[in-house]
Amino acid sequence: MRIILFSWEYPPRVVGKLADYVHLLATELVKNRVDTYVVTYHDFLTGAVEEPNGVKIFRVANPVRTHVGILTWVLTLNQEVERAAASIFYQVSKRVDLVDVHDWHFIPAAVTLKNAFGLPFVYSVESLEDHRSPPANTPYSMSIKSIEWLGFYEAQHVCVKSEWMRDEIVRIHNVPSAKITVVKPTTNSWLDNILFMYKSVAGGASSK
Repeated sequence: MRIILFSWEYPPRVVGKLADYVHLLATELVKNRVDTYVVTYHDFLTGAVEEPNGVKIFRVANPVRTHVGILTWVLTLNQEVERAAASIFYQVSKRVDLVDVHDWHFIPAAVTLKNAFGLPFVYSVESLEDHRSPPANTPYSMSIKSIEWLGFYEAQHVCVKSEWMRDEIVRIHNVPSAKITVVKPTTNSWLDNILFMYKSVAGGASSK
């Protein structure tokens, strides 16, 4: 299996807990013979590199330097994420099984790749705008929520770390609970559950 992980943070750029989680996930996937690529952001450490653990990292910078907020930053950065992922796709002769998008930031890129190349994607949710910026009813928050909704609609599957988050996604975005898998990183079966989900999603990939 060959997958691409999208994450807006990855060591050495650590903003919150997501960076370390994605690093751990990528490392464990390689240990289980999954060819693993990570497309992430860094403002000056750009380009491709393979880590000692075998994970292949593609770091991109935002072509637009000044922003009024995270929304414009995300939307302008997505074109670079698409470019990096497309380069990987062609470098491996189009043999990519799926994309796993961690949080909402790179959902637009994942949707573009799905429509252009037939790449299915998993939406791994770290947080929701309703929890980050309550009450999330301003035009700015509604724009971010629309990207979250797009991810829930276009993703083949949604992955969360708790039953509470699953129930919140059902409540806020009306996503069918059958589309959501709860995978708790603290359990011994964590990686097995991730791999099972990946294989079920990749089974319908047109790029294989």
